[in-house]
Amino acid sequence: MGGVCSRKRSQLVDEGDGSPTTTRLSKTSSFKWLLLALPRSSSDVSRKGQANRPGRCPSLMELCVARVCKDIDKYSSFAMLPRDLSQQIFSELVGSNCLTEALLESFRDCALQDICLGEYPGVNDAWMEVVASQRQSLLSVDISCSEVTDSGIALLRDCSNMQGLACNYCDQISEDGLDILSGLSNLTSVSFKRSNAVTAEGMRAFANLINLVKLDLEGCLKTHGGLIHLKDLTKLESLNMRYCNNIVDSDIKYLSDLTNLKDLQLSCCRITDLGVSYLRGLSKLTQLNLEGCPVTAACLETISGLALLIVLNLNRCGIYDKGCENFKGK
Repeated sequence: MGGVCSRKRSQLVDEGDGSPTTTRLSKTSSFKWLLLALPRSSSDVSRKGQANRPGRCPSLMELCVARVCKDIDKYSSFAMLPRDLSQQIFSELVGSNCLTEALLESFRDCALQDICLGEYPGVNDAWMEVVASQRQSLLSVDISCSEVTDSGIALLRDCSNMQGLACNYCDQISEDGLDILSGLSNLTSVSFKRSNAVTAEGMRAFANLINLVKLDLEGCLKTHGGLIHLKDLTKLESLNMRYCNNIVDSDIKYLSDLTNLKDLQLSCCRITDLGVSYLRGLSKLTQLNLEGCPVTAACLETISGLALLIVLNLNRCGIYDKGCENFKGK
């Protein structure tokens, strides 16, 4: 019962006719409104979470979430609910594909921490107004495959505590929109797969993300000349640039000082043995993917020096038996 009963911050109360339809929030009372409305039998509660545990009694939190979602149209705001409860209601609506733009308005100023709307239908700039209203509480956002534009993502500028942002396949965001990231220095994970925003110039926005640990730029085709803006991201551990087929040897040299890199994905890039030589100092690498790169057996001497390497992908490279004597197992 702890997650709900430990807080008495709010209550949805009736404003007139005594009917169970309630729309206003009060700061003073308890969760009696929910407890009185809860089903007496767990048969009224969704059993999605109980499928693997037959006979398990649902928690009070689960009962509350189930009841609110069932009567979701009765409530106009959840701003006074405890954050963990409003977060679970939000996540349940998204997971059941029931969240609409009108319902989203109920979550304005709810101090939500995680908003995962990746591949969710209808997400656009209007949705971003509610997303941004979470302000300093917001920690992660996923708006992949959405219609969000530069104007929408610019609304996140005041969400300075954000740690994760995913905007994969968002083709309405340009390098101007990407610039908003430069002010979000607490980001540790950023993903912009197949994005038109990630150009050599647009990548300047990454230079200030000094806490970045994971960066995913898979399929971004205008990145040549932009890796120079990553050279000071010394906390970076994972970099995915698969299918960035304009990346060449001269770009890879800017990765040579990222000595905390553990996972480097460079498949189908245009790097040769010279480019691989710039990886010599990345002693913490455990995964290296060079599939489809025009490298030869000569690069194996450099790779053999990566003592912690566990996973190496050299499929579809120009490597044959001759020359493999340079590869020394550790």
